[in-house]
Amino acid sequence: MTHSQTQQAMESVDVSIPDAPAGEFPSRHIGPSPRELAEMLATIGVSSVEDLIRQTVPDSIRLERPLRLEAPLSETEAIAHLRSLAAKNEVLTSLIGMGYHGTVLPPVIQRNILENPAWYTAYTPYQPEISQGRLEALLNFQTMICDLTALDIANASLLDEATAAAEAMLLAKRASTSGSNRFFVDENTHPQTLAVLRTRAEPLGWDVITGDPQLAADNAGYFGALFQYPGTFGHISDLRLPIKALHSHGTIVAVSADPLALTLLTPPGEFGADIALGSAQPAAG
Repeated sequence: MTHSQTQQAMESVDVSIPDAPAGEFPSRHIGPSPRELAEMLATIGVSSVEDLIRQTVPDSIRLERPLRLEAPLSETEAIAHLRSLAAKNEVLTSLIGMGYHGTVLPPVIQRNILENPAWYTAYTPYQPEISQGRLEALLNFQTMICDLTALDIANASLLDEATAAAEAMLLAKRASTSGSNRFFVDENTHPQTLAVLRTRAEPLGWDVITGDPQLAADNAGYFGALFQYPGTFGHISDLRLPIKALHSHGTIVAVSADPLALTLLTPPGEFGADIALGSAQPAAG
């Protein structure tokens, strides 16, 4: 469509939304503008938004009457209404398991780590305290993870546990001296983690083998292994012997651990794990 054709089409497009005065909330936050909308409609060759919907949304699923919406609420009224709805929830015992469970956030951690105003309040207009504070918070987090896992290096990623396990599998393949394409996974691993591992391994031509962690070293043909600690049913295994046996065959061992549990359990680094991973947000509710 040429520029002149677009202009002619725009003149025929029905745009019923008036332009919001410059500087007001709608013009800053709600787009596109009526002129932009007209240009887009003209480009795709329809006369109005209603015409576009008519062509793309089947009549069988369209609602032919206006939505029955209640009168709008102010922000204060909306918050009060949402709180009244939330108050109807019943707090029951969480039985979801599989790595998700209720947790307690100590106020001293919340106030001095997560909500420390020194990390997000600029005291001069030319110094990036927010960036500095975020870096300091990440450094504190990484230091804590190093202490909990007894490993020398930690990152501060936003990956979920299952994706982190898949990344650990890739790292194990790169670091292993084994020519095998087989990866051992503890049969007590969370099912969502196992599903992601299998999905990532399939296009790479790797085989994911599940089994008893205590019998993992009976077959030496693994480039890497992943153990769950604690297991998906909450039990705790002593992984020293299987890790030692796997290392004797050049296998890289990763442990998927609960950081909160590591405040009491022996850290993976102390029983020989090469890689540790886990989620710091396992709460179910």
